[in-house]
Amino acid sequence: MKISEAVKQVPSVKPGSYSDGHPLDTVHYLECKLILKPDRFTSPPTFHEFGKLARRAAEDLDIGFSTAGIKDLRPRIREVVFLDTKDFALYNNAFILRRRIEYQDGFPIGDPEVVFKFRHPDLQAAAEMDVRPNIVGDYRIKFKAEALPLKDKLGGIRLLYSHNVEFALRREMHSVSLAALADFFPPLAKLGKSAKKVSLVNHTIVEEVLQYLGVIDFGKGVTARTNAALWRERGDHKLLIGEFSFECKFKRRSDLHEKALERCRRFFIALQDTAKDWISLGTTKTGIVYRLKGNPPQSHE
Repeated sequence: MKISEAVKQVPSVKPGSYSDGHPLDTVHYLECKLILKPDRFTSPPTFHEFGKLARRAAEDLDIGFSTAGIKDLRPRIREVVFLDTKDFALYNNAFILRRRIEYQDGFPIGDPEVVFKFRHPDLQAAAEMDVRPNIVGDYRIKFKAEALPLKDKLGGIRLLYSHNVEFALRREMHSVSLAALADFFPPLAKLGKSAKKVSLVNHTIVEEVLQYLGVIDFGKGVTARTNAALWRERGDHKLLIGEFSFECKFKRRSDLHEKALERCRRFFIALQDTAKDWISLGTTKTGIVYRLKGNPPQSHE
């Protein structure tokens, strides 16, 4: 499916509202992802090696790729943990609950970020899931169309819809146990008592190394920031997975010009060929963490 066709589907969400009358959320982000083999990332310069591949693929298609200001940027370090029941009740029902903490010079900065998402291949199902948290304070909804390669071969596109809510775990909430985080999200009530017993997925703490690589300009005002990331286990630094991603944000479907979307599609397909030796098919970063101990869950990804 073309990326342009995916975005066209957004207005086809059936009109409706959540239980309190709030209208259904609509997609405002288009994120394209390539899952990468982690052993390629051995030092900070190797992130930029992939950036050069991406820039070459863009320039071959006469698409702008600016690396201004990235020369002296250091990779960001973040700690990521996933929370679920022992039998993966959240993930089996297309929910993902994650906590992320950013570090600078060896110490955490800011408040931990909590992300709760419902990720599903069906747009309507994703739109109708009310992910708003039961908290007092600010939160941010991000509803994304996520484009990935096909599961079994390069050169194509498959789509997932990710309905997310994000909020900072404010200081007064720091004493809340990891298990109690599930209480913030009403949709988990349908999972019954098991949702009250969440813990670290596969006892794993992920260390994420994230490098900003530049901005792609698809024309007609459509731009996208690019990043490459390496996930590894904290402690023994076992390599888990890598990823290259770029994201476009828009207020209305009309903000995404057809020509810009076609350039986006062509770039995503071309990069799959240019970087074919780097790409790992058939998974996501989250999926890798869930499969660390075998017995894979029923994935909706």
